Amino acid sequence: MQKVLIANRGEIAVRIARACAEAGYRSVAVYADEDVDAMHVRHADEAVALGGSTAAETYLDADSLLAAARATGADAVHPGYGFLSESAAFARAVEGAGLTWIGPTPESIDALGDKVTARSIARRVGAPLVPGSDGPLADAGEAVAFAREHGLPIVIKAAFGGGGRGLRVARSIDEVADAFETAAREAAAAFGRAECFVERYLERPRHIEAQVLGDGRGGVVVVGDRDCSLQRRGQKLVEEAPAPRLERAQRERIHEAARAICAAVDYRGAGTVEFLLGADGTASFLEVNTRLQVEHPVTEAVTGVDLVREQLRIAEGLGPSIAATPEPLGHAIELRINAEDPGRGFLPSPGRIASLRVPGGPGVHWDAGVEAGDAVEAAFDSLVAKLVVHAQDRDAALVRLRRALGELEVRGVATIAPLAEALLDEPAFSTEGLAVSTQWIEDELMPRLEPQLRAAIAPPGGLTRVPIEVDGRRVVLGLPDALLAVAARAEPASSRAEQPEADGAVRAPVPGTLARWLVADGERVEAGREVAVLDAMKLETRVAADRAGALERLVAEGAVVALDDPIARISE
Repeated sequence: MQKVLIANRGEIAVRIARACAEAGYRSVAVYADEDVDAMHVRHADEAVALGGSTAAETYLDADSLLAAARATGADAVHPGYGFLSESAAFARAVEGAGLTWIGPTPESIDALGDKVTARSIARRVGAPLVPGSDGPLADAGEAVAFAREHGLPIVIKAAFGGGGRGLRVARSIDEVADAFETAAREAAAAFGRAECFVERYLERPRHIEAQVLGDGRGGVVVVGDRDCSLQRRGQKLVEEAPAPRLERAQRERIHEAARAICAAVDYRGAGTVEFLLGADGTASFLEVNTRLQVEHPVTEAVTGVDLVREQLRIAEGLGPSIAATPEPLGHAIELRINAEDPGRGFLPSPGRIASLRVPGGPGVHWDAGVEAGDAVEAAFDSLVAKLVVHAQDRDAALVRLRRALGELEVRGVATIAPLAEALLDEPAFSTEGLAVSTQWIEDELMPRLEPQLRAAIAPPGGLTRVPIEVDGRRVVLGLPDALLAVAARAEPASSRAEQPEADGAVRAPVPGTLARWLVADGERVEAGREVAVLDAMKLETRVAADRAGALERLVAEGAVVALDDPIARISE
């Protein structure tokens, strides 16, 4: 390999570009229109436009990605996580084009990336399992039938994805059909495929995972384990390594099951085998993520194994650099810095980073996809950075995390940093050895969180560098701010200004796309009824009426709306 095309964006694309630089490879970034001046573009050796503004038009468009590889002479593709990282079809297309795929074989992705097939493999090697559907469900009716046969609660999951998207829990029969439809829409938006399956849901479980490296010839080594129980909407927010409060027998069984599942398909590269751990200590296989995980830095911190470099090494045919599970050194905790407001139900908070003060010092690591002045785009994931701390034990790591959070300052967008500060004061997290579950944040902590102020964006000063695109290549021009100010005064009034202000407006709580109306135009609604669904940062946000009356739609399905834009009006 000489040149690696990074088929991704944001924090992970920056991470891969840095690993390529250290390993002696040139890197190629790709970008959507709104990412023309993104941090991952600035860190790569080259950058190519994908020509579009949505995930489907860009980072999920295999043809555009392969065209970018051809145009730059890249001979390898690293998919990162999310987007097409778990697409066997894309892996085959990459290899069919004569390029090196830095990931598992397409056959392994087919076998393990399909959660239904993965369950069958897990059953064959003896991993514990809860009841689940034998294949993807045809419709919501089949989900209802499963719930009636096997009981509630159930969890509906995207068959070809992960990261909490396309995942919904139903605790009553009345919730099942809507949960299925929501999971399918999120799966289609995030992964390009809407198939979902269903299984019994374990209440109040912990989420444990094992990091593996495979040589592609049946040799698999477990690098370590992590706890990822602190989640919202099924997506992880805080991760730790090694997993606290695991008995030796539990750890050994999880490691052995992970190794056996991956060895059964001659797994190649980095992957993660995930389990749920019930309150009674029973582990149940969950899924395999056939890619790098967001939380991989905590395992790197306690083992000294650079997992991205291992991916590059294995892609070259050299195999993993370790032959056995390293003894973990100390304890590491990762906090995902998402642009969301926990006090408003984790509403996405896209916008521009007006200022950013990054924590540092011993044992503190910062992986970011943005810098001060960069935009957090509404069309993509809310993750902007990861704060990782490492210390000699968990208590010391918690002290270090508190200190690092005290140094962190982000202005311009809301983040989940206040959630982490609140967590440190919770005995269930800090002093009771992680006595939490995957629903603990939403059930216990979130109701006590306060909304964050909407910060104003700092005005620019001096010279503004403006990225433009010429024949698909990125060029940066330096423009005086005075010139930009003149242009701004010449712009027409915004569509928001043209909207008549009136009592009864239903406003968008987040910027995004109006995915679906839940009520008809002119229909009478009651206060609190959900009337619309917004798609923002790959997640659905439901909008409720704040009063009773007749609803008049102001925007059509598929329209892009800004924060606080009126989307409907309710009148008596």
